[in-house]
Amino acid sequence: MTDFFKAILFLNYGLLLSIILLGAAKYRILNHKEKQYFHCIAFLFFIELLNLALPYVFNLNDTSFLYPLYIAGEFFLVTALFIRKLNLPKYFLGITGLLAVGFMVSKYVFNFPFNSDIVKVISNIIIICLSGFALIREIRGTSAQNRFLLVDACIFFYYSVSVFIFIIQHQLANLSENDYYIILSVNNILSSILYCSFLYTFIKLKK
Repeated sequence: MTDFFKAILFLNYGLLLSIILLGAAKYRILNHKEKQYFHCIAFLFFIELLNLALPYVFNLNDTSFLYPLYIAGEFFLVTALFIRKLNLPKYFLGITGLLAVGFMVSKYVFNFPFNSDIVKVISNIIIICLSGFALIREIRGTSAQNRFLLVDACIFFYYSVSVFIFIIQHQLANLSENDYYIILSVNNILSSILYCSFLYTFIKLKK
């Protein structure tokens, strides 16, 4: 199971790199709201790059300190994406920005909450709600044509299942190493589906 986990993980690295290169090439034809998709995926690529580089370049084997940054950055960028798509008031961006910064300050300065997964689940639920509202509006045809409809659907699916995985993971008192890698592999497969939706969408994009 460890080998399977590593295979999916490196597949995701390859997909992320492909999306970054293709997204950069198509960046000029993206409108203002669509550019936020590229910003989100670029942030994820940056975090994954740090996770890979720090142990090899700086011999820093423990990169868990990046987790709060990942949670806060992902939360702000993805919520900002759907806040703009839903044409919500701009002060919502300020609220999500303050929540993201507040979490990082609380975690890095006071180490609160002790378990960052709690914040991760809450942030995922907020993202699920926003992406769900956006999908409903797009399916009803009350918004402009959305070239990223497939990505929106995969975002909703990814975060919905991720919340379920987090809850199941913490309900199991004693996880064996095999069970742990099974859970991680499922989450990585979900990431692969999401990344493939980005890749497909960028390939299909035209002026």
